Amino acid sequence: MADRTRAEAAAAEDGDAQLTDRTVDALEGLSGVHPGKRRAHAKGICCRAVFTPSGLAAGFTTAPHLREAGIGIEALVRFSGSSTDPSLADILSPGKGLAVRFRPPGGDVSALTAVTVPVFFARTPESFFDLIKEANRLKGGGIGAIAAAAELATHFPEARHAFMHVGKLRPPASYATCRYYAIHAFLLVDEAGVRRPVKFEWVPELGVETLSLADLRSLPEDYLERDVAERLRNGPLRFRLDIVLGREEDPTDDPTRPWPEDRERIDAGVLSITDVAGEADGLAMDPTVTGAGIEPSDDPILRFRSPVYGESLRRRSSGE
Repeated sequence: MADRTRAEAAAAEDGDAQLTDRTVDALEGLSGVHPGKRRAHAKGICCRAVFTPSGLAAGFTTAPHLREAGIGIEALVRFSGSSTDPSLADILSPGKGLAVRFRPPGGDVSALTAVTVPVFFARTPESFFDLIKEANRLKGGGIGAIAAAAELATHFPEARHAFMHVGKLRPPASYATCRYYAIHAFLLVDEAGVRRPVKFEWVPELGVETLSLADLRSLPEDYLERDVAERLRNGPLRFRLDIVLGREEDPTDDPTRPWPEDRERIDAGVLSITDVAGEADGLAMDPTVTGAGIEPSDDPILRFRSPVYGESLRRRSSGE
């Protein structure tokens, strides 16, 4: 029986590895292989930052970067477009990303990744792979982006909320004027070991600002990166971190389903982005690297991101 159990575990592990490889292959199929680049959110800019906790989350978690009010926590930020193509013009990549790595003194590194839509396209790793594979098939058939999105939403009903939100996106005036959602549920763990489901959102100090079609005509293809560099010459860019407190009935295992808007929020602190930084080799913003006081939820997509990030990093680090 023990040998059978070990064999079944080995078979499951092998199956997971194959799904990871096939998923990264499928992501590469969307725009081709770009050696040394990420397989998603390929185009981006890194910045140095400081996160200052409000201390209001201290009763919910032992995470050092969320507990001590007024203590500046070193952070690294990466803004990005969502495309797999690093040469794509900013206006052609509808979703934007904000990834933050916190480095509290003497504490564990913690990463938080967020995008400009509040839900994801797939509920499980298998359905995500199937959706990307179908997107590749549609692209190969010469179907345009809008028609392809409608086709995918029809064949993958769980993706409809995400496609609806993507359809409402307008080109942002700046990376600094986007609202970013961490999508997945996490668990805050307090000193007594009590776990509470939460979600995270970044709210821009400057408010949300988008551009009109007339505005876009005169903008360069990399206007968002240029804008960040220009704004930082005049002072920091700031975001408030909201922690959304979940209730027992709120799903933690399905990133395609939003939580109700009336959930209680905690102002957890302010992220101040100070200057542009070069991107270090091997940088991976794995959202399952949470450090003490925060744990990944039972969301299978969240847990799948770690091996996918790892395989993407392996390929780009080897020049693939």
